[in-house]
Amino acid sequence: MTSIVKTKLKNARDYLGKKKYDSAKDAALQVLDYEPDNYNANVFLGLASLELGELDESEKAYRRATELNPSQVLAWQGLSQFYERKCDWQNYAEVLLRLMKIHAESKDVVKCAETLQKFIDLRRQRGSTSQIIEALSFLLPSSPFYDVLSTLPSPDPTSPTSTTIFAIQSSIHNGLSVLEELVKITESQEEESFGKEVEKRRTRLNAPGVEQIKKEVGKEIWVSSQLPSLYNEVLNHPNTSDTLRRETESKLLRYKLRLLSALSREEAAKTAIQEEVADLINGVVLLKLPDELAWTLFIEGMDVETISEYDFGLWRQFIALFPSSHLSSVFRGYFIYMQVSSSDEEDEEKKETLEADVGYDMILEAHGFISDSMLATRILSDVQLRELEYANAIQAAENGLQLLNKFESKMGTKLVRVRLGFNVVLSSSLIHLFPPKHHRRALGIVNEILSLSPDNISALMGRAYILQASGKWPDAEQLFARVTQLLPDDKDEGLRAKEEQAWCQIKGANYEDGAQRLKEVLKMLNGLENRDKDCARCHWRLGQAFWNSDDGKPQDAYRNFIIALKYDSNFAPAFTSLGVYYDESARDPTRASKCFQKAFELDSREAEAAHRLAKGFADEQEWDLVEVVARRTIEGEGGLDGGIVGNISEKYSPTNTWAWKAHGIVRFINRDYISAINAFQIALRAKPEDSLTWLRLGEAYFKSGRHSAALKALGRAKDLRPDDWICNFFIAEVHRQLGQFQEAISQFEGIITQNPSEICALASLAQTHLDQGCSEIVSGFAARAERSWISALSLAYTAVNHSTGFRAAIWKIAADAMLYLSTHDISIDRTDLDVVVGVCNSLPAASSERISGLVSTLPQQSNQLPTRTELLEIAIHIYDHRISLGSSESAALGSAWYDLAISLRHLAVTLYSGERHDRVEKQTIKCLIEAVRIAPTNPNYWVVLGDTYFTSQPKMAQHAYIKALEIDSKNVATWTNLGLLFFHYGDHDLANEAFYRAQSVDPDYTLAWLGQALVAIGHGHDVGATGILAHAVGLSGSVPEADYQYGLKMFNGRQRASAPPMQHLMPAFFVLDRYCKSSPKDPSALHLYGLVCETLGQIEMGSELISRVISILEALYEETEDSEIERHFSIAHSNVGRLKLSLNDYSGALESFETVLGLLPENDDDKDKECALLRTHVQFGAGLAHFRQGNVESALEMLEASLESARDENIKGEVQVLFAQVLWATGTEESQDLAKTKLLECISTNSENLTAINVLAAMGILTDDDSLVDAALSEILSLPINRKRELDPQGNVNYLLVQHHLGQDEQTKAISIAQQALFAEPIKAKTRNRLAELMLQTKQYSSALPILSGIAQDLDDLENAQRSSNLKAVAETLIGPNDLSTTTHLAQKSIMMKPSDLDGWSALSFTSSGQ
Repeated sequence: MTSIVKTKLKNARDYLGKKKYDSAKDAALQVLDYEPDNYNANVFLGLASLELGELDESEKAYRRATELNPSQVLAWQGLSQFYERKCDWQNYAEVLLRLMKIHAESKDVVKCAETLQKFIDLRRQRGSTSQIIEALSFLLPSSPFYDVLSTLPSPDPTSPTSTTIFAIQSSIHNGLSVLEELVKITESQEEESFGKEVEKRRTRLNAPGVEQIKKEVGKEIWVSSQLPSLYNEVLNHPNTSDTLRRETESKLLRYKLRLLSALSREEAAKTAIQEEVADLINGVVLLKLPDELAWTLFIEGMDVETISEYDFGLWRQFIALFPSSHLSSVFRGYFIYMQVSSSDEEDEEKKETLEADVGYDMILEAHGFISDSMLATRILSDVQLRELEYANAIQAAENGLQLLNKFESKMGTKLVRVRLGFNVVLSSSLIHLFPPKHHRRALGIVNEILSLSPDNISALMGRAYILQASGKWPDAEQLFARVTQLLPDDKDEGLRAKEEQAWCQIKGANYEDGAQRLKEVLKMLNGLENRDKDCARCHWRLGQAFWNSDDGKPQDAYRNFIIALKYDSNFAPAFTSLGVYYDESARDPTRASKCFQKAFELDSREAEAAHRLAKGFADEQEWDLVEVVARRTIEGEGGLDGGIVGNISEKYSPTNTWAWKAHGIVRFINRDYISAINAFQIALRAKPEDSLTWLRLGEAYFKSGRHSAALKALGRAKDLRPDDWICNFFIAEVHRQLGQFQEAISQFEGIITQNPSEICALASLAQTHLDQGCSEIVSGFAARAERSWISALSLAYTAVNHSTGFRAAIWKIAADAMLYLSTHDISIDRTDLDVVVGVCNSLPAASSERISGLVSTLPQQSNQLPTRTELLEIAIHIYDHRISLGSSESAALGSAWYDLAISLRHLAVTLYSGERHDRVEKQTIKCLIEAVRIAPTNPNYWVVLGDTYFTSQPKMAQHAYIKALEIDSKNVATWTNLGLLFFHYGDHDLANEAFYRAQSVDPDYTLAWLGQALVAIGHGHDVGATGILAHAVGLSGSVPEADYQYGLKMFNGRQRASAPPMQHLMPAFFVLDRYCKSSPKDPSALHLYGLVCETLGQIEMGSELISRVISILEALYEETEDSEIERHFSIAHSNVGRLKLSLNDYSGALESFETVLGLLPENDDDKDKECALLRTHVQFGAGLAHFRQGNVESALEMLEASLESARDENIKGEVQVLFAQVLWATGTEESQDLAKTKLLECISTNSENLTAINVLAAMGILTDDDSLVDAALSEILSLPINRKRELDPQGNVNYLLVQHHLGQDEQTKAISIAQQALFAEPIKAKTRNRLAELMLQTKQYSSALPILSGIAQDLDDLENAQRSSNLKAVAETLIGPNDLSTTTHLAQKSIMMKPSDLDGWSALSFTSSGQ
């Protein structure tokens, strides 16, 4: 190194010491100019640059120095200082690691320790969990720095500040604290990683279950975890305390268990982990350490078949180590239950004071806290089996098997004998729980047990019991004999097997041997304590042997039954057998019934006693008691779920089918059809060939409204018993309910043919004809309906004379038929008259006080055909007689009063008004009130009561409707009637709300839409009302009032309609036609229908309809002499006169007009505008008629009178125009001048009278008087466009001007006027058609097509669309040459739109010829 370099380095160092960093930097750079690889110069440059804030240059200098000499500390220390100041913690950590390695290699232990301390502090403050673990690991013996650090002297606890590396010294000389910290941090890290990864994988598509995800994630983490090695280091550390050692061992055990459960059986590591876990568990138990999990796993892992095979000494040790554990409570409870000491030192007195029930309660309570314990569940199932709680034992055993599967999967072991023990409990419980419901399932389990343990006593006994239940007595006897051989001296199972063997012999008709063996059993039982129940059972079985023996020993049987009850007074089978003895042998039904009741009270499984009781109660019609017996019997056999709550996986066949049948019949009688259907279905599950049950099931389906199912069930019953007419009867009833009347009639007639005396079939046939008539009248087949009602009446008359039964129901059919005949225009011929007279003769001659004075007396003999009113009165007599017959059922009696009220209401409608009308209305209300009093829950009665009060007492009507809604809030008719009530009395908002509610209940109820339309009309929303009415008349349920309102709205809106009259009024034509067919004598509807026909051009039809109106009104006026009817009569005559005038029937028209003039008062009241208008119309019509007949003077006289009668200026103007037209038509110059004068006067009075202007302009055109044309049109042409369009929407003025100019041969002016009209209304098709037609007339063919192409195809304006197609076809043909098919298609399209248009056919001919 040259002296200059040394000098510069010395200067740089001095400058650094003096903090002259610029000078130091310059000196260092000068050195580097000479020696670029000078280590110290780079270090000095790095430090100077750092202090000057030139970080990049500083880092480069330090890095260059470390590269020049990597083992030198100075540059690394400077670099560490640089990164620390820069807060670059990652590079700072790497530099510290490098420094530790350099210090370790140089054996500088203090510097190494100080650097490590800095590194650990950095990781604690800035590092992640993994980085902290890495830093702390440098303090462990496995660290590369441990050999150097282990040379540190021991720390001086009294002077911790005497050294800078006290913490490192402490950790090196006692690493236990480091291990504990590492364990804590690693546990936290793995737990956090485990939770995050599980949550992450759960959200993936097609992710497995949570448990499977936990196993997969756990296996990934735990297999490579460092925790086991850390646990082992803690355990092996000399400073580890006993407490820490126990905790660590416990943690290690649980860690290994988690890993063991995560590993699959196929993985090789599982066996090694399994052995490690077993060693840990065995070590804990051997040393008797207080680790509850290890003890629990050890005890549960013992593969024993019965509870008694467990080491109770281990249980006592468990109780001593964990006295507060719930499993200890289970052990103690079991010891108490089995009367076994829970400790070796327990006092005998204390043991005797505790009863078995206390132990059972302890087990139940403790098991609730540890229901996931396999051992506790096994103990519970065993105890519940001993307590004969079979359902609970089944549930516990099933849960235990699930827990066993989890334990085996978790521990990787097979506990075959434990599984066998659970299966024994499960099979035994299934066998004895409501036998034989679960025997099929139990048999599979028993076979599995016997395959593993052929001599298993419980399994052998179980199989024998199953064979007993299935009636295989010899096979069962063999199995019981085998058990007897295996347990010859056993006083429990062995003795019971011997008893059952004897019972099998008895049931197999080997009475002598069976009785002898039972006596041997009884002899052995007499020497045993607490076996009274067994003795009772044996004596009862011995009595059964005597009772069923061939020689019959009833007295010996009776004696044994009594002895059985002496042993056990609650032994139910003995009471049943005694009842049979009293019933069949002693002939004492009273005692027999008491015995049966006692047996059934003691045990609801006594089916024989229950069956006999139910039959006795049914004979006495005590249906409530029958249901009680049937329900208890069903409960006694386990119900549908077999006694296992929540068991929906399997449906069991009933053991006592009769109980389900009885239950179904009682439910059917009580009208609970759903429950009845369910009961019959269950009964058929056991006996599917029982035709009677199928019949009852079909009837229940029918009553519940499930007709398709009813037909299937009844069809099945008919297949089983083809000769059962009752089945055919119900099938016919179903067809009747479905509206298939012909099928029903055929069925009923077949029944009557085979069984003429069956009155119910005759009545049902009459009802079917009645219903068929109602259906036919709705469809419009009035004649068919008449025949059906006559047939119903004839059949009802036959039934009344044939039998006295069902008279109230049959009279109702007859009355309904009469009522329907009276409400429709149908004729009764002479043949049917005898039936009507016969019905009248069958009724009492004298009327009751209810209808006395309201209706006429019955005709006993008559040769005259009855009128509609007479038929209605006969119906009233029949309804009244039905009330007199009475009924025990409130529903039938209420129906009778209701029917009488309805018939009286019909009579009140026909009376119109008067004293008799008022008395009939009063009696109607009385009848309805009586019907409501008898059956207040019938909403129909309340609705009709509200209808009756509708106009007279609105508050009462509202109350009735609301009462009906309280009973049935989903009745659409009630909501609609309530809305109509609100509307009638002016509350439109409430009415609208009620109609909305009705529509929400049934959107297809037409009357609700009609009501809403009326509300819209009341609010002035005519357009909305018309739309609602259009929707209403399109619904399936036809309401005549909706048809009438729709027709009226369409007719009244004809002037405002944009569509031509034909299109606008055609729907109204069809709707009114439908209405008039249903109400052929409604004068208002017929009148409206006639006016619609007139508008549509059907003049003759309109005249005919209004003539019918005149006849109807004339008849009504003769009855009532009502002035309003007289006015309607006058209006009808005026309209029919106008129609006759159109038909050129001038004399008929004059006759009608003169009739009206004769009815009108001579001097009109100033306020009676309608009368004045009518007079004006009639006088003008008469004037026209006289004119057509040539009576000009009379015509002018009438027209003058019409002009004088007109009061309204607009009407007067119209009359003046028509008067001028008549004057013009006379042809004389004087008359024509007078006509012009009249029109000019009219225009001067009303300058906007467009009709007068057009007529006057037309007169000017005809007379070539331009001044007259200009004078006529000047006023209208000077108006603004909008006002002109209002006055002349059809463009008549423009049309006249165009025609005028064409007549003057001024084509340019004509085209200009048409173009101006088009510019004013470019979207109007009619205007475009006129201009295009004008272009064609002036031979401007090419200009016509663009005009026509701008017309939109509007299907609502067929007339203009058809005209447009015509003109297009002609224009394209004239332009030519073109595709002939295109022009022909346009012409054909025009014809399809309006086939009656001759211009369309002409256009087609023209285009087809191509000319």
